[in-house]
Amino acid sequence: LGRQERRELLHRLGILVGHLLKWQLQPHLRGKSWRATITEQRRQIQRLLKDSPSLKPDLSAALQEAHQDGILLVVRETPLSEADLPAQCPYTFEQVMDPDFYPGKEDPQ
Repeated sequence: LGRQERRELLHRLGILVGHLLKWQLQPHLRGKSWRATITEQRRQIQRLLKDSPSLKPDLSAALQEAHQDGILLVVRETPLSEADLPAQCPYTFEQVMDPDFYPGKEDPQ
């Protein structure tokens, strides 16, 4: 079960990081759908961590690992290439989980 929970954490973090990168790098395309995805992933990660507190010591490493999945999501869903994206995750775990954090924030409402 521990491996499955870790895989779910990585999957959700990858989606979250990918959407935060899209939010930051494509401000002209920001919309309700991206906000909803960011909010949903944050909620699901919070639930997962509440149910599996043993995942908490690994969060920084998990974020860096999930960043690679986030890059693939951005490359797949946008005209951006891997060369356009940061090699290391530019966000901390605290930032990605902060409900008020939107990189390059212009009113996320």
